[in-house]
Amino acid sequence: MGNLQDAEDALSDALVAALDTWPRTGAPDHPDAWLLTTARRRWTDAKRSGTVARRHADHLALLEAERSGNEGAVFRDDRLKLMFVCAHPSIDAQVRTPLILQAVLGLDARRMALAFLVSPGTLGQRLTRAKHKIATARISFEEPGTEVLEERLPDVLEAIYAAYSVGFDGVPVGDQKAIGLTQEAIWLAGLICQLMPDAAEAHGLLALMQFSEARRPARIHPETECFTPLDQQDTDLWNRRMLDDAERSLRRAGQSLSLGRYQLEAAIQAVHVARRTTGLTDWSQMLLLYEGLVRVSPTVGALTGRAVAVAEVYGARQGLTALDAIDVEMQTSYQSWWAVRAHLAARAGERGAAMEAFDRAIGLTEDAAVRAYLFDEKCKLSCRDPCLSSN
Repeated sequence: MGNLQDAEDALSDALVAALDTWPRTGAPDHPDAWLLTTARRRWTDAKRSGTVARRHADHLALLEAERSGNEGAVFRDDRLKLMFVCAHPSIDAQVRTPLILQAVLGLDARRMALAFLVSPGTLGQRLTRAKHKIATARISFEEPGTEVLEERLPDVLEAIYAAYSVGFDGVPVGDQKAIGLTQEAIWLAGLICQLMPDAAEAHGLLALMQFSEARRPARIHPETECFTPLDQQDTDLWNRRMLDDAERSLRRAGQSLSLGRYQLEAAIQAVHVARRTTGLTDWSQMLLLYEGLVRVSPTVGALTGRAVAVAEVYGARQGLTALDAIDVEMQTSYQSWWAVRAHLAARAGERGAAMEAFDRAIGLTEDAAVRAYLFDEKCKLSCRDPCLSSN
């Protein structure tokens, strides 16, 4: 396979064209073929005007040959293949996932930064250094064989989930690039499940995204246009067909003896979803799952979720203790940490701390619906305490 920069340059114009065309005409039956054909045409037009180098012609020809190649090929989708290519072990581990998102799915550093809790500048520098290393070290980007797929799978799954998260958060704020990313991520995860049917974590990730996507219709209140917390959502608005798909995916993941991050996160979502039949959330079971999750993957998101479960089982003050035990550097820019702290502090009667936390959470929120919800919660708290009514 050719140079990484070739892949980005050749496909970027086609991705832009897809974002402009598909919302009006609908996605084609074979989107990967559409993208490659469009990229080749754009390259031809650019060549005529003298704005591209000959190296793009060779790369596009190779991509087209790979797409229409022999029937025994491992991959049936070029984007998925490129994702595994970009998970090459010679690339620094911390940039493999951002590199996949940028090179294959066309996301820029600004959109990716929130998902990785770093500044766009820092992420951009990491990507630049990685590309320089790839170019100078002449890292070979060949189609990976089946023997290395398992080794590279974690980075690919992380990229797919990051893409889903960017899409999920970006759609409400009108980010055109984000629109369609959630469905793209779910589709790519489904392809991996077909390619690697025994990969439990792939099935777990698919279940996790399906659970989340099924609840999207209830996330924004239809009248107030404000965000609706999960425990207050109207379960009748949830997509039952997708929930059934999610439960099947989770059961398929559970057939394996291994247990990983995405399986545990999907199981947590399944407990939330059970409220549609029981009317209650089993927080004791939730806490057990979070305890397992933080052992496997102690991310700030998992630790914050565990603090919520602790508060529901043992009380708000215990939840605050668990929340404050999270490393300070992890807390600073994580919006959910501040939002949870605001609610728990309010429940514990610490209004001053709650008001400060609400301000920090509101400041870190890009989603207008979530911001409106947090501001409304802050106003309610202020009105309950006359001393703070002027804040």
